[in-house]
Amino acid sequence: MKGVTIALDHVKGREAAALIRDGKLEDLLIDSDRPRPGHIYRAVADRPVKGQGGIFLRTPDGNAFLRQIKGVAPGDEMLVQVTGYAEPGKAIPVTPRLLFKSRYAIVTPGAPGLNISRQIREDDERDALLEIAHEAVAETPLPEGAGLILRSAAAGADADEVAEDIAAMAALAAKVLEDAGSGPELLLEGDGPHLLAWRDWTDPASVDAEEGSFDRHGVTDEIEALSRASVPVGSAEMRIEPTSALVAVDINTRGDTSPAAGLKANLAALRDLPRQLRLRGLGGQVVVDPAPCPKKERKQIDGMLRAAFKRETAETTLVGWTQMGLIEIQRQRDRLPLSESL
Repeated sequence: MKGVTIALDHVKGREAAALIRDGKLEDLLIDSDRPRPGHIYRAVADRPVKGQGGIFLRTPDGNAFLRQIKGVAPGDEMLVQVTGYAEPGKAIPVTPRLLFKSRYAIVTPGAPGLNISRQIREDDERDALLEIAHEAVAETPLPEGAGLILRSAAAGADADEVAEDIAAMAALAAKVLEDAGSGPELLLEGDGPHLLAWRDWTDPASVDAEEGSFDRHGVTDEIEALSRASVPVGSAEMRIEPTSALVAVDINTRGDTSPAAGLKANLAALRDLPRQLRLRGLGGQVVVDPAPCPKKERKQIDGMLRAAFKRETAETTLVGWTQMGLIEIQRQRDRLPLSESL
């Protein structure tokens, strides 16, 4: 099936969204009972962590951990935003740098200025968007010291919709920043899968929001396949197995013993690796054991890896090859592992 489809449904009672491109599952979001990235708390500083340059904060959802604590003392109250999911037994990661993000606009407290996404390159389009932004903030002013970024999705969008989005984010930011309460409190919930799909999946798409959409588009079967370690890649196989320390990825050629089998298997598997990690919600240290390949093939494999991870929104570092011939990758933990979500 050609084209892009967004399916909005529920999995085991949890809100879920799937992005399907040309019949292939590209992204999957499933809600959890943990604090969502994007939550904004009024938190109370508790105790510093010696040697780590951070401090624990009290929130209504448990302890949070804040790095870069210059000027923060126990008992201070501050606004912080959740940046990711906490690992089991660890504190919620937060930052004092708040972002109010929507489909077209991001309001940035503490970072003034009107900016346009670098992905929008045509001067006429940039000028038109700046004009929309200036008019919108004239009617609904940004909080003092705050800035505005227009996202790439604003290019070609309806001017009234962009202006409404800017006004909504400006008003929301002002409401949160003017908070005068005290004690730990959740001030703003992070977006759930359905809102995230609207916010971040901005390519033209058909949307199926009717119950059972996951079954109709094969997403349920894909989720079942993602629960297995083995991933067929042509005649070869890739096995993805998370451990407490790292994500182990093993590529093998199965029964193919031809001279080109190793390179063929490695290129096919590594091309699909970013999608597999994204769908499975895996991050942290990723160690790949490639199929047998001579050192002269490493340059071609490195090029494939860079191209494959180029479009990933999760921050990813391609560390390189170890002396034992393994490939090390560091990927941001931007979502829960699928096994925990389910």
